[in-house]
Amino acid sequence: MGERTNPSSVPILPPAEVESLVRALVGMMREGGLTELDLAFGAVNIRLRGGASAAAPIVEATTSEIASVVVASEHTITAPMIGTFYTAPTPGAPSFIAVGDVVIPGQVVGIIEAMKIMNEITADRGGIVVELVAANGQAVEFGSPLVRLRPADASR
Repeated sequence: MGERTNPSSVPILPPAEVESLVRALVGMMREGGLTELDLAFGAVNIRLRGGASAAAPIVEATTSEIASVVVASEHTITAPMIGTFYTAPTPGAPSFIAVGDVVIPGQVVGIIEAMKIMNEITADRGGIVVELVAANGQAVEFGSPLVRLRPADASR
């Protein structure tokens, strides 16, 4: 198989543009008489299959799957331990981060309290905060999603 692309390097595309690209691929299949086309890049896999005449290829992707291409380059910061997640250093204090903030690697994005010890959770890469997945005071497990980031250089 060919070289795999790092998912964080896959550009974020608007759903309409993804749909347009898939339609262009279907058109190329028709013109070239192809009945199957498999593409893989990063975390994105596209499989197109047509009938015997390749006149009407079947696209094996729903709208939600096409929309998943948009988030292919997003990164999720996950909980490294079990505990209670806090978005601020103390009750009533401002949150470490908010949606739309730019974070840098090593920046504190929250705290997990485990066995009465407060553990700072830092960003393992930079980006723009898209979503605060875990709520303040929420119990989390190892691997629970906490914060979603998109690359700072990617368009919306």
